[in-house]
Amino acid sequence: MGDLWTDTYKFKTWLQVEIAVCEAQAELGKIPAEALTTIKAKANFDTSRILEIEAEVKHDVIAFLTNLNEYVGEEGRYIHLGMTSSDVLDTALALQLVASLDILLSQLEHLIQAIRYQAQQHRQTIMVGRSHGIHAEPITFGFKLAGWLAEMLRHRDRLLIAQREVAVGQISGAVGTYANIDPRIETLTCQKLGLQPEAASTQVISRDRHACYLQALALVAASIERFAVEIRNLQRTDVLEVEEFFAKGQKGSSAMPHKRNPIRSERLTGLARIIRGYAMTGLENVALWHERDISHSSAERVIIPDAAILTHFMLVEITDLIKRLQVYPDNMQRNMILYGGVTF
Repeated sequence: MGDLWTDTYKFKTWLQVEIAVCEAQAELGKIPAEALTTIKAKANFDTSRILEIEAEVKHDVIAFLTNLNEYVGEEGRYIHLGMTSSDVLDTALALQLVASLDILLSQLEHLIQAIRYQAQQHRQTIMVGRSHGIHAEPITFGFKLAGWLAEMLRHRDRLLIAQREVAVGQISGAVGTYANIDPRIETLTCQKLGLQPEAASTQVISRDRHACYLQALALVAASIERFAVEIRNLQRTDVLEVEEFFAKGQKGSSAMPHKRNPIRSERLTGLARIIRGYAMTGLENVALWHERDISHSSAERVIIPDAAILTHFMLVEITDLIKRLQVYPDNMQRNMILYGGVTF
């Protein structure tokens, strides 16, 4: 997941967009076919060189195009023809978002299978259900896990919806008017990239789409936090119905060697708070001035990569935690009759 958000990968997607536009331009006779051949043969970039140029010109897309033309030469005048920076930035970002969701959906499947397995294993493992934290009625641990499973299946649907929301591109030029570029270029380019054209872009793709992405990730994180909090409560010394796997040689405290703390569940609880904050920032990015400003840009450079990486990490962590969860049916039975059987 981290590889998707490096400068080098970002510039690869920018190049992918620029090449796709040139291909569309050539198909419609807007640029010479021989120019496209030269561009595709020579187009390349050097990440360190782009950053060097950006330090001078203070504009990332100009720096990228300058370096690109150092490789292509004279035919480079056909690159970026009729486009604005956001055509590249937002369309390329869509490619990154779609790729990140492919990874998240794949890892989510591993989590679904881990929960399903444990739910089946413990469908008859009787424990007390709790309301307000107080003993209520008997349930099974498998029943508890079935609720987790249903929740994750809903998140799979939500991530697929979010993927459709962000899988859009724009090649519409300054303030989205197509004044300097044929709208057919946008359609052809998006087809080549596996995206849908934005129905009505301004100079940017509307940020409600990106807010949807971040909210979907925040919901996944919230559910993981719910599972983690449950594990933490059930691992308390006076309950001890489940426990995180504790490896040989693992230590729980510098002062108290007997401690076996639910550190992974606590870690997940904390990370969920960060992703919720990113979702709020995503909502605040929706309201831009007129046809666009760039107040969203600085925030997105932090929140989108970070949210994707953290959510993936959380999915990996909770999957392994559930796979290796220690379950103690004897303690569940002991706690069941703690009040002399009044629950019956």
